[in-house]
Amino acid sequence: MSLKFVFTLLALSGIAGITLGYVLRWLIALGQRGSLELDIKQRILETKERVALILADAKKRSEEIEREKLSIVAKREEKVGSVEERLSKKELFLDEREHDLVDKSEDVRKREQEVTRSKKELDTIIEKQRVALADISHLTQDAAKEQLFAEMERDHEKSLLGRLQKLDALGKERLEEEGRNILLSAIQRMGNTMSPDIMSLSVSIDMNEIKGKIIGKEGRNIRAFERVTGVDVIIDDTPNHITLSSFDPLRRHIAKIALEKLIASGRIQPAKIEEVVEKTRKEVDEIIKQKGELAAYETGVTGLHPKLILLLGRLYFRSSYGQNVLTHSVEMAHIANMLARELGADPEVAVAGALLHDIGKALDHEVEGTHVEIGRRVLERFGVDERVIQAMQSHHEEYPYETIESVIVQVADSVSAGRPGARRDTVERYLKRLGDLEQLAGNFPGVEKVYAVQAGREIRVFVNPGKVSDLSMHKMARSIAHSIQEELKYPGEIKVNVIRENRVVEFAK
Repeated sequence: MSLKFVFTLLALSGIAGITLGYVLRWLIALGQRGSLELDIKQRILETKERVALILADAKKRSEEIEREKLSIVAKREEKVGSVEERLSKKELFLDEREHDLVDKSEDVRKREQEVTRSKKELDTIIEKQRVALADISHLTQDAAKEQLFAEMERDHEKSLLGRLQKLDALGKERLEEEGRNILLSAIQRMGNTMSPDIMSLSVSIDMNEIKGKIIGKEGRNIRAFERVTGVDVIIDDTPNHITLSSFDPLRRHIAKIALEKLIASGRIQPAKIEEVVEKTRKEVDEIIKQKGELAAYETGVTGLHPKLILLLGRLYFRSSYGQNVLTHSVEMAHIANMLARELGADPEVAVAGALLHDIGKALDHEVEGTHVEIGRRVLERFGVDERVIQAMQSHHEEYPYETIESVIVQVADSVSAGRPGARRDTVERYLKRLGDLEQLAGNFPGVEKVYAVQAGREIRVFVNPGKVSDLSMHKMARSIAHSIQEELKYPGEIKVNVIRENRVVEFAK
């Protein structure tokens, strides 16, 4: 076999294989195509059946919805029909009422015309009768009235006077009863107990050995403490107890705090005593500020100058007839508030006037004049409302009552001070005598400090060593004693103790 023949057979075989593969592929494709067409037709049929079912269901539901809507519309139409029927009936009823009202209005108008005409005729008849009576009696209407009243007064003068007096007395009784009720209500609501100030304070100690430290060697510690604080230290046999006595509450308070600090520190010597007392004075100044602010806050008085607040706080350490002045002022403010609201006055003015009525007592031992006059000047200086000044200045009747608030402040002062147990007159006289002693001795030139101790039986005068010599000390003591004998009244005798002390201070650097 030649190569050409072989290649020819291979070519024919390849062509035959390709043709056979193509034919087989065509046959397979025809089979698959027929199967796919059958599948598509089946799906189309299923889809048509589902569509038919959906359409049938939708048609059914639409019919149900339409029936429901028709039912709702029918009900609404029924309601609208009934409403229209009621409205038509009301309209007919209103038309009938309108006709009736028109008829009645016409009837009323006719009657008014008749009444007006009758009234005019009656007035004409009365006027004719009046004129006829005046012609007959020869008196005018006013003259006849006056004559009638005069005859009635003559015939019933006694009964009228008695009636007027009875009404006058009844009115006074009612006013007095109402006033008593108002005051009783204020007193009952503010009837708190008020303890009068005492003349001494006690300091408790843990061990009696501390008394020896307080006294010091040859009594130098206790003398230094009494000299710096101006109080009388009483150390007796009472266990665990030391008494501080002074007529000035501020000094007593400073001395108590300072002594408690010294006992707590355990260092008690003259230099330490002066240091602690000076620090305590600063602390008490802060207490004074707090007391003033608390009093203003409790009474609701606002807008006070800070210096006025400090003066108000100083009243906490002042007493009047044994009654704490600041507590008395706060109580007065509450009473004045109640009275002002009952009487229709200005509560703010009354409360401020009552709270500040004794502000002058914070300075009356330093400034000349009565505490009322001093208080007026202080309030004017700090720009307090003129109405408040008018309210406070009359509480001792030094000034006339210019406003109702001034009367209320005076009444509140009497109510607060007049309650049983609120004040002690003997304590006030005692305090005044001690104050007069200190003031008298303090007027001498060269005097720095004056302390009345031993319940007023001794007065200690500390002088400036640069202005008073040792020789002049004796003369000053005699002069002070002579002035006390001439100007003051006192029981027993008073010891005048003039103290002159020199100090030299150097610093080692």
